[in-house]
Amino acid sequence: EGKMVVAAMGAHVIKVGLSPVVIDLMQRGVIGAVAMNGAGIVHDAELAMAGATSEDVASEIDDGSFGMVRETAELLNDAAVQGASVGLGKAVGEKILASSLPHPDLSILACAARLGIPATVHVALGTDIIHMHPSADGAAIGAASMRDFRLFTSVVARLEGGVYLNIGSAVVLPEVFLKALAVARNLGHPARDFTAVNLDFIRHYRPITNVLDRPTQSGGEAYALVGHHEILFPLIAAGVIETMARPDRRPDDQPDK
Repeated sequence: EGKMVVAAMGAHVIKVGLSPVVIDLMQRGVIGAVAMNGAGIVHDAELAMAGATSEDVASEIDDGSFGMVRETAELLNDAAVQGASVGLGKAVGEKILASSLPHPDLSILACAARLGIPATVHVALGTDIIHMHPSADGAAIGAASMRDFRLFTSVVARLEGGVYLNIGSAVVLPEVFLKALAVARNLGHPARDFTAVNLDFIRHYRPITNVLDRPTQSGGEAYALVGHHEILFPLIAAGVIETMARPDRRPDDQPDK
């Protein structure tokens, strides 16, 4: 119905291989905006760079090699410098598209940049491996992420009748969402009658409180779905795609015999 659908995700969603599912829904026009924490751009960029992501933290923390990959840090920290004017999510997406990387089709941010979909990144300084490198510019990262917060607020202001998915972010994105919603309502946007959904393999305080309970206490619906991302999210995507293919069928109809 042309309503806003936001997919806000922790980095684990990308790490377990769900980028193609997210990208497919973006290309179909289902997902209208994406939001990530700071770690999300690390995994997103490494998929574009190498077709794989993640490290063996337990074995690498002892010898000090964890997070010391120079190529990842230089690409992303360079993008952050450009992001002060366009936002961090758009800057990273455009950087991936312009860098002739071997797998740009696996990047959610590159897809967003190509399609013109709002993609925002919300950084807590010191939490991501790229912050450990000399190329990290805290002022640039902060300015780029602040710009994305304002863009994200404009997206949240359009949530009336739409859907907000919090997928695997336990702290940062639930807090950011609550503040963005407060700004949107303060400026007169209704943003009340929407569906809030939290997907994670355990229940956390902040997603339940700041995504489900408080935002919908005066309207809307809230759902907590507990299970593994790599099982839940593809099933939801498949259900949405099937329903779109048969517009005469309601989601709660029984399948054909």
